[in-house]
Amino acid sequence: MARTRQWATRLTFAVATAWLIATNASRADPVADFYRGRTINLYISINVGGSYDIQARIIARHIARHIPGNPTIVPQNMVGAGGLTMANFLATSAPRDGTALGMMANTLVPFQAVQAPGVRFDAGKMQWVGTIDRPPNILVARAGSGLEAAADIRRIETTIAASARGAITYTIPSMLNEYAGAKFRIVTGYQGSANMNLALERGEVDAVVNSWPALKTTKAEWFSNNAAKVLAHTGTRHPDIAHLPTVQSLALRDEDRQVMDLVFAGDQFGHPLAFPEGVPAERVGALREAFQTILRDPAFRDEVVRAGYDVDPLRGEELQAMVARVLSAPAPVAARAKPIIAP
Repeated sequence: MARTRQWATRLTFAVATAWLIATNASRADPVADFYRGRTINLYISINVGGSYDIQARIIARHIARHIPGNPTIVPQNMVGAGGLTMANFLATSAPRDGTALGMMANTLVPFQAVQAPGVRFDAGKMQWVGTIDRPPNILVARAGSGLEAAADIRRIETTIAASARGAITYTIPSMLNEYAGAKFRIVTGYQGSANMNLALERGEVDAVVNSWPALKTTKAEWFSNNAAKVLAHTGTRHPDIAHLPTVQSLALRDEDRQVMDLVFAGDQFGHPLAFPEGVPAERVGALREAFQTILRDPAFRDEVVRAGYDVDPLRGEELQAMVARVLSAPAPVAARAKPIIAP
């Protein structure tokens, strides 16, 4: 009887010990302990209402429940200098504990690669979390313009709408003129893509540059009615238009194509999220894992698609490698690209 009680006591002790170990292990999650009751400020480098702002706020609505400790996510816009203001803040002034996250302007990595003025961040040392999509820019011609295929830009003089020098709507046709022998007459002064699209519909211009996901959502009738045709796209391979040539491939010389690759490198990054350098690795890992989790969440994906975007993501580790490749551009290529990227 005494031996039975002794075994019972030992068994009770063993069960209690196992329970305590399991309980302590579940509580000893340093990431959850840090984030519990805290706020992550999600800084957005572009104005309210644009694609950066919309995507950042969708992420903020979904990601917190997948981060250990379930912190509050507070999106806030910090605009200026094409995203440079926020990037410099993130690198020089923001806390490096995992409570400051930025949705970076995708032009900033090539901006750093050409040693543009005003850069106080190092994209290579930032810790990248992920991007939802990588929307390519496209060159679109209206029916009746004579432009039926990309090669036609070399033999037919046509007009194309643009906002101003330095904008992608100007950069793409001007580089095609210089490096691919195109015959675009660039008409500047259009404010916003909606006005450029209207100019195409009215016959004021023959071609426009726009984002493919945005255009196929807002102007689906162009393509269903054969009112317009996509001729080429920048480097990201969207399945809808992957059979078409890239803008870069139209360059007549390889050295010119390399310059175009660097100028358009930002398209590869989509709308990327990044931590500043110095954030503990386990917190970066937790955010990367949470980002991958929401990508599989039907509610999140549905909201992204309803907002007019594709889910074509890249993991943080993939972004990190891409940043390194862009920043390693040869000096002669960077020197030629600099006046285009940072005029």
